[in-house]
Amino acid sequence: MTYQEVLENARKQLAPRCRVCKECDGRACRGEVPGAGGKGTGAAFIRNVEKLREITLQMDVLYENRGQDSQVTFWGRSFAAPVFAAPIGGMAHNYTPALDEAAWTKAVVDGCADAGVLAFTGDGVNPELLELPLRWMAEQGGLGVPTIKPWGMETVLEKVAKAKAANPPAIAMDVDSAGLPFLAAQGGDAGPKSVEALRQITKAAGLPFLVKGIMTVESARKAREAGAWGIVVSNHGGRVLDHTPATCEVLPEIVAAVDGTMKIFVDGGVRSGADVFKMLALGADAVLIGRPLVAAAYGGGAEGVRLYMEKVIGELRDTMKMTGCQTIRDITADKLRR
Repeated sequence: MTYQEVLENARKQLAPRCRVCKECDGRACRGEVPGAGGKGTGAAFIRNVEKLREITLQMDVLYENRGQDSQVTFWGRSFAAPVFAAPIGGMAHNYTPALDEAAWTKAVVDGCADAGVLAFTGDGVNPELLELPLRWMAEQGGLGVPTIKPWGMETVLEKVAKAKAANPPAIAMDVDSAGLPFLAAQGGDAGPKSVEALRQITKAAGLPFLVKGIMTVESARKAREAGAWGIVVSNHGGRVLDHTPATCEVLPEIVAAVDGTMKIFVDGGVRSGADVFKMLALGADAVLIGRPLVAAAYGGGAEGVRLYMEKVIGELRDTMKMTGCQTIRDITADKLRR
């Protein structure tokens, strides 16, 4: 199977919810929530992509080339590159029943593992949206990062305990999903979290804990105060608040404020290895990718996910080669032109 065949099959499997556009930039699916689109006008989704594209690369091939090494280490484990799957769930609700929750979970967890990386997995009002990934993750030796929604404290602590039992390397919470209207419509009690609440959750996790949905310096400082191991700079793909800045716009100021005191991951508009390179050069430690992996999984299951991730990692290494970078540490801000 080729990646082009994966995309062609995905267009059939995802219609009419996702068009699998040649460039996934949020224009064709403006406001389609549920679905693949951004909230309201879709401006936040579109801006994520646009602003990342505006950043250009500084080419430099005058150096002694010893090859490109994209490997990184997190949580005592080595990965082929700092590129992971973003947490996604509710496939039938947002996409189509052509891929049920179990098949999606298997595809993204296995496909990422086969490519030498891992998946952040999702959560939802239906307990199966968290528990299915946890069961599969446990069988695969903890190959994933369970991501819990910001439910009421009792529910969160119950889910954290279940997540820990799957032996993952880390646990995350996507606090930005407090803005997903369908969670409330389905009877969920997700909402904002105070620093004290996050501190309690972090302590209960007993593992490296990441807070996803950070878009300001102040929020980053609050996550650090709560004891988070790391954060994910994210506006939930533009799905929870219209008219936000792009993640690549706020990333540098958050990196500067955090000043190496915790890990910084980022998502939003990343579609290629060159995009991954840009986010790393802006200061991120790792990058998460969401929507393109949905198409990869619907179009080719675990093989489709592997093909996409290998494609992105290959593009990252090609970009490193053409910008004078031999390791991930060499990817710095001077490699960009803004």
